[in-house]
Amino acid sequence: MTKPLLVFDLDGTLAETAPDLVATLNQVLAEIGVAPVTYDSARAMVGGGARLMIERALTHAGVSMPRQKIDQMFDDFLVHYDAHIADSSTLFPGVGAALDRFEAAGWHFAVCTNKITKSSELLLEALGVADRFTAICGKDSFPVSKPDARALLSTIDKAGGTRDRTIMVGDSKTDIETAQNANIPVVAVDFGYTDQHVATYKPNRVISHFDALWDAVADIGAFHPAR
Repeated sequence: MTKPLLVFDLDGTLAETAPDLVATLNQVLAEIGVAPVTYDSARAMVGGGARLMIERALTHAGVSMPRQKIDQMFDDFLVHYDAHIADSSTLFPGVGAALDRFEAAGWHFAVCTNKITKSSELLLEALGVADRFTAICGKDSFPVSKPDARALLSTIDKAGGTRDRTIMVGDSKTDIETAQNANIPVVAVDFGYTDQHVATYKPNRVISHFDALWDAVADIGAFHPAR
């Protein structure tokens, strides 16, 4: 029988990445003469990928840029960010212990993120957990990205899982809608990057710490090995 699979979002779910993302955002804004965005304002812009973060910051500043300029800012963002991928980024508390517990029970893991794949791999390597995931799939891994269900379904295929034995874990409306579009249960963490509480989007369960993930998954899935 196929192993059950947990598919995680990355930014705001597995890792607190906002400090490095915001620092990079303000670096590329400074290069075009735009004032920095405050940390609290910029943190709410994280979660849809670097390009969307840049577009949100420009809108916030009341600045309009041609597409070519945004493309250049995006390229500059990736160069700077990859060079500072984990200066201040950390795994959220309890991630390692949760992965250990699920792995011991026969689960395997994948990442489905709107972060660029190379950056995702670099970050997970820097945080020491890249080898825990059978697939790390970013915004450029497939022709579509979240919230398109095909991004999640393609990640499941790449990880060697099956839809009926998969649960997603995310922190945002995008993650929850992705799972719902794929008809896959979803656990939402409430400490990530969202402008409204994740309960608004009706995930199957909401948790406030990774220590609660085991019980949340047990409540959702009859295929949980502990049941």
